[in-house]
Amino acid sequence: MEILAFGVQADEKPLIEKAFAGHHDVRCLDVFLTEDTAPIAAGHEIISTSVNADLGGRVLQTLAAGGTQMIAQRSTGFNNIDLRVAERLGLTIARVSYYSPYSVAEFAWTLAMAVNRRIVRAGNRTRDFDFRLDGLMGRDLRGRTVGVLGTGKIGEAFTRIAHGFGMRLLGWDVAENPACVDLGMEYVDKDRLFAEADLISLHVPLLPATQHIIGADALRMMKDDAILVNSSRGGLIDTDALVSELRAGRFAGVGLDVYEAEAGLFFLDKSLEAVTDDTLARLVTFPNVVVTSHQAYYTVDAVGQIVGTTVQNVLDYREGRRSENVLVPAPLAT
Repeated sequence: MEILAFGVQADEKPLIEKAFAGHHDVRCLDVFLTEDTAPIAAGHEIISTSVNADLGGRVLQTLAAGGTQMIAQRSTGFNNIDLRVAERLGLTIARVSYYSPYSVAEFAWTLAMAVNRRIVRAGNRTRDFDFRLDGLMGRDLRGRTVGVLGTGKIGEAFTRIAHGFGMRLLGWDVAENPACVDLGMEYVDKDRLFAEADLISLHVPLLPATQHIIGADALRMMKDDAILVNSSRGGLIDTDALVSELRAGRFAGVGLDVYEAEAGLFFLDKSLEAVTDDTLARLVTFPNVVVTSHQAYYTVDAVGQIVGTTVQNVLDYREGRRSENVLVPAPLAT
């Protein structure tokens, strides 16, 4: 049986091929799953998709009509999947419920430090042999307050690093993480966190309840010199509202690894095309903003775990097992 894998990055391909060796043949495609590319999957019982795949109702119907019965998504998030349609079509949907939290937590800190210490601007200057320090002043983080929205595995890893910096720890989540409490974290309501934090980092999933959790009101509550970092999901931030605040000269820095309209942009080379997304075009012009293309998870350790779990999800499906990774199970045989 051949597994068809969509949206495979060049660095990811050898890891996928090695992981599936001895189990199933796998064909890796660099194109992403969309309505236009879905017919390619015809005749493949099992496909694997990337985080930016379109798994809406129309795509799922095309896949099911072509014989696909199982979709193994290589990510933790699944806000791109219409689970109700998948269940109605009898599809099995599995994801990767866990991989290295350190990859994302460490990258979130990379963004925070990059905007705090003006690393991108400094690097661009020295490339032109401009060694002035004007406009590069940052600030110590020790003794300042960090606000962590979402204190699961990634949020906890981020908090441990903050604790190492000697920061005051504020957290918000639906449930407290005892490990974060042991580090000295105080759980508070969102409004207080927004008002008191010098650095805010987002580590919550994208759900209806968290869509635009950072909206116009939340942004106005934040300190004028706050640093905001998002390495989770783009839809957590109302980008238009953020641009409005940046135009008013607010925030010491904003680091974004995700963008709410990233589908069809991120992971692709658009350098020779006209930019049609006016919001993103404006966002990247601000000198205190760094935008990266959803790469926080992209370490050999994390991708290796993601691929390994994906292979196991396929094997579980073939052998009739269910695990915590299954979002929509196939009907049990009667």
